[in-house]
Amino acid sequence: MTEAAASPPTSGTHRWVSLMVHDVSVAQRFYGELFGWEFDAGPAQLGPYVRALRDGHPVAGLGELASGVRSTAVAWLPYIATEDVDVTAGTIRECGGTVAVGPIEVDQVGRLAIASDVNGAVFGLWQGGPRRSRPFYGPTGTPEWNELITADTSMVSKFYSNVLGYEAAPEPALPEGMDYLTLRLNGRPVASIRGVGARALPPDRGPHWQTYFSVPDVDQALRDVERLGGRALSAPEVSPFGRWAKAADPEGGIFAVVRPPGR
Repeated sequence: MTEAAASPPTSGTHRWVSLMVHDVSVAQRFYGELFGWEFDAGPAQLGPYVRALRDGHPVAGLGELASGVRSTAVAWLPYIATEDVDVTAGTIRECGGTVAVGPIEVDQVGRLAIASDVNGAVFGLWQGGPRRSRPFYGPTGTPEWNELITADTSMVSKFYSNVLGYEAAPEPALPEGMDYLTLRLNGRPVASIRGVGARALPPDRGPHWQTYFSVPDVDQALRDVERLGGRALSAPEVSPFGRWAKAADPEGGIFAVVRPPGR
């Protein structure tokens, strides 16, 4: 998710994923046992916030929503690199999106903003130095991919191309006619957009970004999700990108588990 240590990440790369919940201790217990995460304290400026570590590598963040905020759907949020978060925030507004938070400076992290696209899907922006020297992909609990779940891909793909410079094109590994686009930077895939139709969108959140976390056994991961108080939202499926399924944590945060091919 990051580039070489000597330079900041390329704009448009997905750098980090973070989950805002109502009770961070509940989320720590759930994800800690599900993915084998350990935790350390995050930036104090972000309130109750911890970094999740897998084998000593930072892989995700868990934060707590402000007291009394109950109407906000719990959701995983991808943070996308930008060389100038203020300029990108202005472009988001010009292209019909919304900037809800920031840009703000966070000590020892960088300059951040939280925005939403033309259909309302929320994502973060991050301007700053590299989080780690190279990507870390492990067999369990590391973010593998971010995918935008939306009604259809046509309008929103133009938004992300204009804002972040993505090349959006159909994925050749999938059946022709499927409403699915891969977002690329200089030919390299970095994320995707899946059109599911308006009726298939969750009524409590609408369009949203979905993070895929690696697991060695998808079926066992779903059993663990339910044992720990979450819910399995789909049966396992096989795709060109691996065997995967969708789940929700105890507060309703949606995510996916995947065993990538060859692992």
